[in-house]
Amino acid sequence: MSQTLTLYGIPHCDRVKAARAWLAAQGVSAVFHDFKTRGVPPARLPRWIDAVGWERLLNRQGSTWRRLDAACQASVCDAASAAALLMQQPSLIRRPVVEWPDGAITVGFAADDWQRRLGRA
Repeated sequence: MSQTLTLYGIPHCDRVKAARAWLAAQGVSAVFHDFKTRGVPPARLPRWIDAVGWERLLNRQGSTWRRLDAACQASVCDAASAAALLMQQPSLIRRPVVEWPDGAITVGFAADDWQRRLGRA
């Protein structure tokens, strides 16, 4: 198990910006993995899907989803089809994805939850 907190996302995403700022204010260092420049780590995606579910990981609220044609949207019906699309379109991943030092995986930013995870609540 790694002792490093890794935050995955896109630098210009408001939720990612808020999460990174919050971590910095708490004095918590984190490795940042930029989906735009480095892509989605293929070995990590199945673990994220197992941990949080493909339905939670897939962001159907954002502009990237809305830009997909109806047939593409309809083709996402299970973990395998979601994973294939998420590898092609990293912007469809709900952000940030965080791999915590204890091995837990979370999606999204919630300061209260993060404080508890860091033992600061």
